[in-house]
Amino acid sequence: MENREQTVDLAAVTAQARQAVTELLSAAHLRPGDILVIGCSSSEIVGGHIGKDSSMDAACAVLDGVLPVLRAQKIALAAQCCEHLNRAIVIERETAERYGYEQVNAVPQPHAGGSWATNCWRAFRDPVLVEEVRASAGMDIGGTLIGMHLKRVAVPVRLSLNQIGRAWLICARTRPPYIGGSRAVYEEM
Repeated sequence: MENREQTVDLAAVTAQARQAVTELLSAAHLRPGDILVIGCSSSEIVGGHIGKDSSMDAACAVLDGVLPVLRAQKIALAAQCCEHLNRAIVIERETAERYGYEQVNAVPQPHAGGSWATNCWRAFRDPVLVEEVRASAGMDIGGTLIGMHLKRVAVPVRLSLNQIGRAWLICARTRPPYIGGSRAVYEEM
């Protein structure tokens, strides 16, 4: 890879990530202890191809934008690994235990787990890897396919921005499934 990172403003990536997570939290109405899953292709952020141009600096810039916001609101970050670790999740041990998620044995690396998961592993207080979570909301930065880690009924959330760096951004929140028929009354979610 030519040095694509020089053509991407990492301070802007941090600001975009902070703005995106702030807007998503506002739309998703998460409560302390809820889980937000983020899949992040650092390759796509710097203008490369997913899985081919990993950038620890770009992943770190995203983490610098989202982690302080999530910690301030006591929202648990679940960081999706790349396909080389079967899209497993880096999460704090406390959160894994609270939700009863079983730990699996691997440590993310830039080319086996991805730069995003590796940065999160290093930044978390007591990280563990689990196979899956059921998050209440999520951010997909660069086409990482986070849907498998969301609760069953995902609702798209449109933000004021649709890219972080050069990567497309898609967000979602979840809601409980509607049950019943024509006489059912539902809470607004």
